[in-house]
Amino acid sequence: MNTWSYHLTVKSNKEINIKDYLSKKLLIPKHLIYSLRKDKRILVNQKYLPMNFNIKNSDKLSLKFQDSDFNLPIQNILPDESRTIPIVYENDDLIVVNKPKGIKTHPNYKFEKGTLLNFIEAYLNQKNQHAYMIHRLDKETSGLIIIGKNPAVVPILIRLIKDKAIKRCYLAWVEGVVTKKRGVINQPIGLDSRDPRKRKINGANAKNALTKYKVITTKNNKSLLALELETGRTHQIRVHLSSIHHPIIGDPLYNSNKYDCRMFLHAWKLKLILPFSMKSISIKNEIK
Repeated sequence: MNTWSYHLTVKSNKEINIKDYLSKKLLIPKHLIYSLRKDKRILVNQKYLPMNFNIKNSDKLSLKFQDSDFNLPIQNILPDESRTIPIVYENDDLIVVNKPKGIKTHPNYKFEKGTLLNFIEAYLNQKNQHAYMIHRLDKETSGLIIIGKNPAVVPILIRLIKDKAIKRCYLAWVEGVVTKKRGVINQPIGLDSRDPRKRKINGANAKNALTKYKVITTKNNKSLLALELETGRTHQIRVHLSSIHHPIIGDPLYNSNKYDCRMFLHAWKLKLILPFSMKSISIKNEIK
């Protein structure tokens, strides 16, 4: 049976009960808190206490998760050793890699190989670990992507992304000179009924989408933008930039100009919150 143990120091400016600290400060889901309580796999200063007891700053917490706590403790991802992926950051819980352009983030069907998760699964299998998807990038988008190394961190990282505590910044070269140096694109994105591969502004089942941008430089009638997402819709940056008539250079779906080059969209910077310690770190990775 696989287990994952954490030994933490409580950080709180006032007393707080154990359950609230786990759920509100560490963002541990209710079903995992229940498992920890039921089997007494949570200790405070090396003793078990009921969940409604208060803890204070500098108390020591010990948590122990096990396979049975999770519906899918191991994801069925085939390892693929045919490609080495550049590692930008790694600790015991997660790995941040530089995804190359032209490969998918994850498999879509049984026995599929050749995706980022297949390559990372092969790397982690050397340490008897497995790859867990946290978020994704489009196939033609390069750059920073977070992958979990155990199931305990997955719901926490997903929650941090959903709550915008983890912030991601992208770079894109676009057509034309963007005259407004800073801006916000706030347009709902839905399905494109004419092309199942695409999304469109106010398409079918549209959902709100908001993208912030800043012009970094302009050159040869092209602009380099830094972009931050407030929502996470499929193709959001690509659709939004096309909607303001500045499509991404090399975008095969949303730019009518045809190029023989890659699509110039890159996940550039990441403000990462590390699960359990909740420490914030910044990671940057330039376009290769």
